[in-house]
Formats: sequence, C-alpha cells, structure tokens
Amino acid sequence: MSERILVIGNKNWSSWSLRPWLAMRVSDIPFREAYVELRQPDTRAACLRHSPSGHVPVLKQDGQAIWDSLAILETLAEQFPDRRLWPDAPDARAHARAISAEMHSGFQPLRQHLPMDCLGRFPGQGCDAEGVGADIDRINDIWRDCRDLFHAAGPFLFGHFTIADAMFAPVVSRFETYAVPVDAPCRDYMQTVLALPAMAEWLAGCRPAGGQ
Repeated sequence: MSERILVIGNKNWSSWSLRPWLAMRVSDIPFREAYVELRQPDTRAACLRHSPSGHVPVLKQDGQAIWDSLAILETLAEQFPDRRLWPDAPDARAHARAISAEMHSGFQPLRQHLPMDCLGRFPGQGCDAEGVGADIDRINDIWRDCRDLFHAAGPFLFGHFTIADAMFAPVVSRFETYAVPVDAPCRDYMQTVLALPAMAEWLAGCRPAGGQ
C-alpha cells in the first residue's frame, strides 16, 4: 500500500477532520497529515485539489480519495480489523453504527449554534437557540444509554474506543466550549475522551505557533 495521507482542515474548527484523525491516532494507524486552511477565499479550490466534494477530510491512499468522515472510518475498520474500530458483538456493533450514523446526519441545530471552537470558551452561548436543547438531551441520552449497557467493558461508549467515540469527540469539545450541563456519567465519559493522549495532541495543534 502507498503512503496514507489524511487531508484535514484547521484543528480548532474542523469537527469532521477530528473524527478520522482521532481514530487513526488512537488505533495507531500510520498516516501523514496534510492541511488545508479553512475560511479563506481559496479554501474550496484547495480542497478540490484533493477531493471531488470540495470538502475535508480526505483520506488518500493507493491513488484513491475517500472524502467522507464515516466512509473513511468504515474503510479503516475493514483494513485494520485487529484495531477493533467497531465493537466485537453484532448487537453492540449495530448499536454503534446506528448512533454514529445519527451523529453523521443529524443534530443540525447543535452544529449551527454551537460550532466547534476548541480554544474558545463561551458558557451557555447558543444553548437556548431553537432545537439545541433537544439535541443536547438526545446526545446525553445516547451517552447515558451506552454507558449503562457497556460500562463493565471499559470507559468508552462501548467499552473500548470505537468509531462511535470518534464520531462524538467533536461534541465533547463543543460541550466543553459552551459549558453544556451534563450528568455525572456523561461528564465521566467526556473526561475519558479529553484524557486521550491523541485528543491532547489535537488540542495542542489548535494553538498557533508560539503558543499564543
């Protein structure tokens, strides 16, 4: 296989980039990081040099571009079955796929009003916008349900780290940024994600040169 390249956007803002990047780091899947500056006049043109969709992230390998976060993660799960990117048990795997797909396609009010800003701290901002409260409640329900079912297997949603945790990692960041209130099991889960060395590496990469 040729060198694996993951093209991402600004780490402070690009929630979709975080998902495959985190999964690859946690799972020790080798890749080289490439970067597109977001929110610039030439951003779309720069993305189109890597992806027909004009968006990042993009995984480039063996002359192929895979340009959707969940598609990237599914591809990696197929290529690296020993990394256990999905739960082992069929029922848990179906559950993980369902909540990952729900995260992939839903929660538009949350995305709109609580955009990812890893370095920002805006307590409560946007949380009272229409639909955001319902999204927050649903996410809390998902996390709580998973932890109730799989807590004995480990501290992540399905015990060990899976694609589901990668999909919800940007939400953990958002909940920190906007100081979204959560109950104790959900706070414990957030701390588990934030304590990942790979997550610390991503957050460190959000800071401009010189640490300013």
